[in-house]
Amino acid sequence: MKFKKLGENFAVRLEKGDEIVSSLKEFCARAKVSAGAVSGIGAVGEAEIGFFKTREKEIVSKKLVGDHEIVSLLGNISEMDGEPYLHLHIVLSNGRLECFGGHLKSAVVSVTSEIIVFPLDGKIGRKFSGKIGLNLMEF
Repeated sequence: MKFKKLGENFAVRLEKGDEIVSSLKEFCARAKVSAGAVSGIGAVGEAEIGFFKTREKEIVSKKLVGDHEIVSLLGNISEMDGEPYLHLHIVLSNGRLECFGGHLKSAVVSVTSEIIVFPLDGKIGRKFSGKIGLNLMEF
């Protein structure tokens, strides 16, 4: 992982073999980013994405293996239990230009991934809501 600060924001480049979620968590801890937004592109060789089933209050997951282009990586940064918490969504396209999208659980970079991190002043916390079944932003 390489990064550069540009004004208040950061450009982050992940390399082949880097796992996106854990790498961004590591970056946020290192750069002391406790609130913000994420936007990125790139390519992955394997990924696990999820869909939240509201009635069951559970995320069902699907693993994708093989070359996939990151059409869009979006999300936000907050903190939970004193650690960076990333809520990321991703859209991936395969070689037939079919897209798959959902909550990003994990993804391993196959070539590169270029991500912009937009820090916000202050902190945003997270707390689990049993009523909803998710970790919600807490203000």
